[in-house]
Amino acid sequence: MWSVSALLLAVSDALAVRFPSVAVRGDIGGFSRAASGHCYFTLKDASQGSAGLRCVMFRRAAALVDFAMREGIEVEVRGRLSVYDARGELQLVVESVRRVGAGSLFDEFLRLKAALEAQGLFDPRRKRPLPAFARCVGVVTSATGAAVHDVVTTLARRSPHVRVVLVPTQVQGAGAVASLVEALAQAQAWPDVEVLLLCRGGGSAEDLAAFNAEPVVRAVAAARVPVIAGVGHETDVTLVDWAADVRAPTPTAAAEMAVPATERGLERLQALADRLARAVQRPLERAAQQLDVLALRLREPARWVGRQQERLNHWEARVQTLDPRHVLARGYTWMEDAGGAPVLSVRHVQPGQTLRAVWADGQADVQVQQLVPSPAGRSD
Repeated sequence: MWSVSALLLAVSDALAVRFPSVAVRGDIGGFSRAASGHCYFTLKDASQGSAGLRCVMFRRAAALVDFAMREGIEVEVRGRLSVYDARGELQLVVESVRRVGAGSLFDEFLRLKAALEAQGLFDPRRKRPLPAFARCVGVVTSATGAAVHDVVTTLARRSPHVRVVLVPTQVQGAGAVASLVEALAQAQAWPDVEVLLLCRGGGSAEDLAAFNAEPVVRAVAAARVPVIAGVGHETDVTLVDWAADVRAPTPTAAAEMAVPATERGLERLQALADRLARAVQRPLERAAQQLDVLALRLREPARWVGRQQERLNHWEARVQTLDPRHVLARGYTWMEDAGGAPVLSVRHVQPGQTLRAVWADGQADVQVQQLVPSPAGRSD
C-alpha cells in the first residue's frame, strides 16, 4: 500500500530516470514572474491546442533569458520532468529557453560558457580573496553612466580615506569589447591598485553583450588583482560574473564589497584594544593577589619573632634581678678570700684570716677576729 507522498516520490524518481533531460517546443501561455524572480507558465502545443505542460523556471535560469518572455511566443525549452508534490501535478523544470528563430545570441552564450568552463576559467579554486582593507581601488566603468556615481559615492561614504582610480571605458555598442580590455589593462598598470571593480548598470541582453565577449572574459580571468563584477541588476548574469573573483548583484553592492565601512573598522579596533587591555590587566591583577598572599604569609614570621623578643626581654629581666650587683644594691655584702673565691660558710674561715668585703659602692679588706657560728651552724 502506497502513501501519497511515497507514490509521488516514486513517480518523480521514475521520471528522472526515464526523462533525465528533455527539449520541448511550444507556445507560452499564462506567463507570470514572481517577486522572487522565478517564472511560471504553461507550454502549449500549437498543433493540438488542448495539450499543455506546466513549467517553472527558477531565478538563476530566468536571468539568462535574453528576450522578453510573454504570452503567445513560440519557444524551445530544455529541462527535466518532475512532480509538484503539493498538487501531484507533472511539471517541467526549465533550465534554458530559446525563442524559435531568434536564439542565436543565447546559443553563443551557452557555447562560449561551456568552452571557457572546460578550460577552467570559472573554476572556484582560482578565485582569490578580497583584501580586507584595500587602500587603492580601481574602477572600470562608463564615465557618464549612473553606475560610476553610485560606486564613487558608496566608496567615499564607507571609506573616505581609500584612493579611487577611475578608468573610463565604453560599456556597449561597437568598440566596447576593445575598450573594456584596454581599460582593464590600464587599471592594473597602477601599482597601488589592490582590487578592481568592473561595473555598469542594467540593460538588455544586447546591451550587456560586451561582458559576454571572450576577450573581456579572459582579461578579467587574467587580472593580477582580484576583480569584483557588478554588471547590471541582480537578475542580469554575464560570463564576466563567472570569471570574476566575486560577483556583486549591483554596482553599489560591488563598492560595498570592495571596502569595509570605516565605522565598523573603528569599532573592531576598539574591541581589539579592549581585549588587549583585559589581557594585560588580568596578569597584573593575579600578581597583585599573589603579593597579598605572600604579605599575609610574611606577617606570621613577624608575629613569631615578636613573641620570641618578648620572651627574651622577660628572661633578660630575670637574669638582671639575679645579678649579684643588684643584690648588693639592696644592702647585702659579698665576702671573698684573698684569691677572690667566694666565702660561702663560716666554716671556711679561720681567725686572723684576711678577707675582702664587697659592697655595691666599693670594697674593703677585713681581718677575722672571732668566729661566732649561728645556732643552725652549731647544730651541724
